[in-house]
Amino acid sequence: MWCYRGGSISTEPRINDRIRVPEVRLVGPSGEQVGIVPLAKALELAQEYDLDLVEVAASARPPVCKLMDYGKFKYESAMKAREARKNQAHTVIKEMKLRPKIDPHDYDTKKGHVVRFLKQGDKVKITIMFRGREQSRPELGYRLLQRLASDVEDLGFVESNPKQDGRNMIMVLGPHKKKTEAMAEAREAQAARKAEAKANPGRSQNAADGEIAEGELADGETTEAETTEAETAEVETAEAPAEASAEA
Repeated sequence: MWCYRGGSISTEPRINDRIRVPEVRLVGPSGEQVGIVPLAKALELAQEYDLDLVEVAASARPPVCKLMDYGKFKYESAMKAREARKNQAHTVIKEMKLRPKIDPHDYDTKKGHVVRFLKQGDKVKITIMFRGREQSRPELGYRLLQRLASDVEDLGFVESNPKQDGRNMIMVLGPHKKKTEAMAEAREAQAARKAEAKANPGRSQNAADGEIAEGELADGETTEAETTEAETAEVETAEAPAEASAEA
């Protein structure tokens, strides 16, 4: 009785001696069609070119094989996949919760977060939470959502109009800028900052050194008034014994 014991199924193509067919349709190193040749002949050509015989279309009849540097092929494929993942844009929905009678300062803070999310190319779900008697005045939440949508209209648009959902009122804002564009701009800005820091390595230190406030001194320094007071104290200390001896 056959029993499957688990384990991963290999997705890598068969190469060289792992190919178990009598003949293959061979493709040369530069992509030229060699034709249908016996497997032994294909392996001989692979050794002659110091390349690998790689099965690129196992389902074809006969299978299609190509002469290539398999190690280099795997490396380039991995780099392409990595670059594709880096540039891939995932749809992200951020959520921001507000109260109908929100404080102006809190509103500005929340709006700042919404602006940042939209600049990043993310959608934002705005939730107005009603409590107690506030549920009898949904127009407060509606007006607040309309105000927020108006404040950020240069960065986003109302993708889903305000609607009541139990004790909450919900609106979804979508960004004008696509996620991929936002990611590209962020990478460009980061590269520009790195280039500027590399070109001016001492700029940040000089800026920090120049920020000493007026009247504030660095460690080890004293003011002119403090120096004068110290000198006066030394003179008074030196004159005191002289006066004492004269009185004696």
